[in-house]
Amino acid sequence: MPTWVENVKEYSSRAEDVIDTWSQPIKPYLPALGRFLIVVTFLEDAMRILMQWNDQAMYLNHFRSMPKFIAHLFLFINVVIMTSASTMVIVRRFTEYSVGLLLFIIVFQGLGYGLITDLNFFLRNLSVVGGLLMVLSDSFAEKKKNIFAGIPSISETDRRIYFQLAGRVLLVFLFLGFVLRSEWSILRIFVSLVGFGACIMVAVGFKARWSAVFLIMLLSILNVAVNNFWTFHAKHPHRDFLRYDFFQTLSIMGGLLLLVNMGPGGISLDERKKVT
Repeated sequence: MPTWVENVKEYSSRAEDVIDTWSQPIKPYLPALGRFLIVVTFLEDAMRILMQWNDQAMYLNHFRSMPKFIAHLFLFINVVIMTSASTMVIVRRFTEYSVGLLLFIIVFQGLGYGLITDLNFFLRNLSVVGGLLMVLSDSFAEKKKNIFAGIPSISETDRRIYFQLAGRVLLVFLFLGFVLRSEWSILRIFVSLVGFGACIMVAVGFKARWSAVFLIMLLSILNVAVNNFWTFHAKHPHRDFLRYDFFQTLSIMGGLLLLVNMGPGGISLDERKKVT
């Protein structure tokens, strides 16, 4: 094995030890915080629809050629499903059905607003889908712990591994969307390369927890610096787009938080300690 690979493994192992030490006080809260952040974009979207109901209905009616009744029904369905399903995800009730409803809403909104063919919308929503798949993986871990009482189930474990792998791969699309959006600069190229490298490490599972922590820190800085919608006037045309990206990035960070709480094979750290 090349020396540089051994050095990378050594330094990354040390970094993981430091992360484990410093994160001990907040570890019990990571899954709940991760689930909340994953669905926060849906909660914010539901609140925005309620606050802009007439404007949204007018847009759907005039620009999407929806009859007024259908437009109001479309908004009502969005608000009800996003609010109820997001709440169920946070409290860990009917998680599989709730995630399915939120996946439906992503497609439903894309068709309703005519964004389904927009590349940036497609890439960033794939990242949100990755976060929702991480929620499913987390729920499978909880289900196995409650139902089988510590007795391993090969099929259940395999299903968790597949969902977590799919979630990690889809999270990579966040940086593809970031790279393709806005103008290029030296700083943007550097951040994109570093971030994309960390995404690849997350996707292939090489030091995935360390890479996930790095991405969370990087995304936290980028989200405040790039998607600073609060600095724009309420009527500014770009404010809603920046706010949309801000909360969607929080959702992706939530998926990464759930990954931080996962060990190899999609097993939560607490569960792995009980087994060992």
